[in-house]
Amino acid sequence: MTFRPVTSISKAKPTMEGAGVHLHRAFGFGEPKESDPFLLLDDFRNDDPDLYRAGFPWHPHRGIETITYVLEGTVEHSDSLGNKGLLGPGAVQWMTAGSGILHQEMPKGNARGQMHGFQLWANLPRAQKMIAPRYQDIKGREIETVVEDDGTAVRIITGKFWGKRGPVDGIAADPLFLDVSVPPNTRRTLPVDTYANTFAYIFAGSGTFRDAAKPVGVKVEKEFAGKELEIRDMSGNRTLVRFGTGNEISVTSGPEGMRFLLVSGQPIKEPVAWHGPIVMNTRAELQKAFAELNAGTFIKGQGGKR
Repeated sequence: MTFRPVTSISKAKPTMEGAGVHLHRAFGFGEPKESDPFLLLDDFRNDDPDLYRAGFPWHPHRGIETITYVLEGTVEHSDSLGNKGLLGPGAVQWMTAGSGILHQEMPKGNARGQMHGFQLWANLPRAQKMIAPRYQDIKGREIETVVEDDGTAVRIITGKFWGKRGPVDGIAADPLFLDVSVPPNTRRTLPVDTYANTFAYIFAGSGTFRDAAKPVGVKVEKEFAGKELEIRDMSGNRTLVRFGTGNEISVTSGPEGMRFLLVSGQPIKEPVAWHGPIVMNTRAELQKAFAELNAGTFIKGQGGKR
């Protein structure tokens, strides 16, 4: 049993995407090796419809998988292969762009105007960059929540955890993607693969992680009180925590509890050529993708839907 140390803590930064959607970016468009196999994590929670209703109109993807997880509101999506769907609260869309797809995602808030959700990008290895596109629509009711005796609740979106497996399957990076809720003032240990790149994204509450290393780029109330890193000064909201190697994460929630995404995946360790929504291995492949997009030959064939 080896607890993973915290290697850095950072705050998601406000940015704008699509046709004018205000969101916060936890990471993305930086050094790909840092989060390999993951490329980007956006938090598009917003309670003002004027700041998200323009949505993400038609745009291309190639060479990656995009994972959209909705907490509140709905996201209507459609793609160039004729697929359509509506993501409601608790639902997930896992889209494998593969050889190329054009799609759009149009958010709509709930009765109170709230639109809360996340989008994660996962890279595809060279051998799967040009596979046929595929997407999986997973309703909220299909995602199992495991509740422990102490009240800790874990929604298992993909991967195997506590003897259960999430409903999303066939993912190249074979990641673990969890939505974890820890009740107030509770210590919990969570198993993870020793060598998978792992991060937590805290979006509610506060807490500490055991055996923490000194954080990067964030002011904290207490640094190293009993080898724990206090992050309550930020209330945990929109906080990215990166971990070193080890097979367990130990977390202790604060007085209001804590909720976070826990994501891990095996690094691909391949060259990355990346521009906007297209991620290939070489610059020549990237140039070819954009040339095909301009020539109208970007879409290669029919994809699948679950």
